[in-house]
Amino acid sequence: MSEGNGAGRPLIAVLDYGIGNLRSAQKSLERMGADARLTADSGVIADAAGVVLPGVGAFGPCMAALEETGLDQQARTAAADGRPFLAICIGLQLLYEGSEEAPGIAGLGIVPGIVRLLPGNVKRPQMQWNRLDVRTPDPMLEGLDNAWVYFVHSYVAPMAENVAAVCDYGGPVAAVVADGNVWATQFHPEKSARPGLRLLENFVSQARTAAAGG
Repeated sequence: MSEGNGAGRPLIAVLDYGIGNLRSAQKSLERMGADARLTADSGVIADAAGVVLPGVGAFGPCMAALEETGLDQQARTAAADGRPFLAICIGLQLLYEGSEEAPGIAGLGIVPGIVRLLPGNVKRPQMQWNRLDVRTPDPMLEGLDNAWVYFVHSYVAPMAENVAAVCDYGGPVAAVVADGNVWATQFHPEKSARPGLRLLENFVSQARTAAAGG
């Protein structure tokens, strides 16, 4: 794996499948010390110490765009080979087997379960700052317990043992999933001021360790 353009700047591939403002995640990772590249190039992705799957919009179009670019298989491979992998917002939802938002459309199947509509009598989407409640200590969440982060979503991952942090929105809602080398946030770290940058800094640290063979 490459460490990127200079000591301590791990190469992180931000998967470019043409949906939403993917460059904002790339720029935020650069600020946190990564050689972050917005790319669909299989060689760059294979060389990367870490891989990021961002996303905004709806499950169906995002999954279709991943498949059209061939990045669906690139994402599965990166998640399976042990490298740090981070999914953001719709990216988190794409990790699952499917979503109620797009019946009949298969997700990546990296994480088991089906994404559901936010439960209860709550306003949808949740479009607000909300507080993280870290339930499972994890290096990706260092410094983030009780932090305020920014959400925009109507669908949510199932509550399961891999939910490392929740927010309260008519009850506990999955905010962060941690499954081995795969992490995913329902909130947007690139829009979450200092706490969001701290999470991305933690991810860059994980990628740096991977690049060094740790």
